[in-house]
Amino acid sequence: MSTDRRISRIVILGGGTAGWMTAAALSRSFGRSVAITLLESDEIGTVGVGEATIPTIHWFNDLIGLDEAEFLRETKATFKLGIEFVDWTRPGHRYFHPFGQYGAPLPGVAFHHRWLKARAQGSDVPLSGLSLAARLAAEGRFAKPVGDARSILSTLGYAYHFDAGLYARYLRRLAEAAGVVRVEGRLRDVVRDGDDGQVTALLTERGETLAGELFVDCSGFRALLIDGAMGEGLEDWSHWLPCDRAVAVPCARVAATTPYTRSTARAAGWQWRIPLQHRTGNGYVYASAHLSEDEATATLLANLDGEALAEPRTLRFTAGTRRRPWRGNVVAIGLSSGFLEPLESTSIHLIQSGIAKLLTLFPDRDMDPALADRFNQLFGRDMDGIKDFLILHYHATSGRDEPLWRHCRTMALPDTLSARVAQYRRSGRLILDSDELFREASWLAVLDGQGVIASGYNPLTDAIDADTNRAQVEQIAQVIARAAPTLPMHDDALAQLIGAP
Repeated sequence: MSTDRRISRIVILGGGTAGWMTAAALSRSFGRSVAITLLESDEIGTVGVGEATIPTIHWFNDLIGLDEAEFLRETKATFKLGIEFVDWTRPGHRYFHPFGQYGAPLPGVAFHHRWLKARAQGSDVPLSGLSLAARLAAEGRFAKPVGDARSILSTLGYAYHFDAGLYARYLRRLAEAAGVVRVEGRLRDVVRDGDDGQVTALLTERGETLAGELFVDCSGFRALLIDGAMGEGLEDWSHWLPCDRAVAVPCARVAATTPYTRSTARAAGWQWRIPLQHRTGNGYVYASAHLSEDEATATLLANLDGEALAEPRTLRFTAGTRRRPWRGNVVAIGLSSGFLEPLESTSIHLIQSGIAKLLTLFPDRDMDPALADRFNQLFGRDMDGIKDFLILHYHATSGRDEPLWRHCRTMALPDTLSARVAQYRRSGRLILDSDELFREASWLAVLDGQGVIASGYNPLTDAIDADTNRAQVEQIAQVIARAAPTLPMHDDALAQLIGAP
């Protein structure tokens, strides 16, 4: 009798971005020491909308050893320096959530307290003037960060826009080359152990048996294993995030690339714009209680840059999470684990967050429940933190009287968010846990951008002479203003990197 309790067979249900990211990461990490099988059907479409990412994507691409230039070519990717929010604070207003840092690292307190003190002393430097990423985005430029902290380029961060379908196809090629076996077909039945209820095999409609010791549910909203087999329901967050539909359509490119995602508030939700090399992705995320599908589609089609390239597609979803995305020997990754709308481009991050936690807490065949508990706790914290950040966007608005926006402005907030906003209003402080996804710069961008004003700052800042502090803050703004025009336009930087003619 073998005493080896190591897992030797992993079965992934579902392809798409989640399935192939999981397959690529597991095959890269385990090599051929673990047999990995992925079941997917060409007949079942993937959501394939999440085409914008955040800087954590670099961790995943590094993990699986992607060459950046090849990745950019294969997925028709462009660079992303942040998100522009149009008409959110109030109609006619716009602000930018940049990647990277504001200002520059100076001794003493966090830089934004320096800025708050300078503003209190009469400085008129806007927050956006202290972000090189925001300045480059506004001018259509792009540069990569450098490691030298003395350079203003060290304050940059960046991510990508890419075609999610092409990304999944690219990862599939890498995973299959590393030994992952793809089985074409649909799931017919789930075989479970009569004693402990663990899944032992998936049966396909063609009669194949896919046996394993660990099963990863990447079946999207259908959640066929985590919900269908294991009975783990969804905790519904739609009272805080009432948008439950999206209509999406690509359109032709008509201008130079804007190196950022744009989110424009609409009567019953918001519209995204994501520029790729070969087309522009567009969609309207909306609340079906306040808008019909026909009205949403008409609004979207009336607000495109160029000619629509396909028929609009509609998605239905519920904002929420599964509190136990790991149950027994089933781990849900991607949309099967829960869903948060793409307002801050977190969908692909949450896939890789699940993958990272699974690798760190990887079990043996005994499926130690303490590992699952830890996974669920950490993933839950990730979801809760992102949920609060998204709610802030909807809540901190003015000047809109449509029913959705009235509801969001007056709704009761999660206690965690109420406390954070109140603390910032009082003291300018942003009190974050070390493992939160969105850091000080992100919270600051949205709070300040949407009119939540800090009335104080860290008293330590008063140890710095007021005139000296103001001069240093304004000098950094001048360095950014001088640096930006010396950097390349986005499309030139991209062409140089990918070797385009």
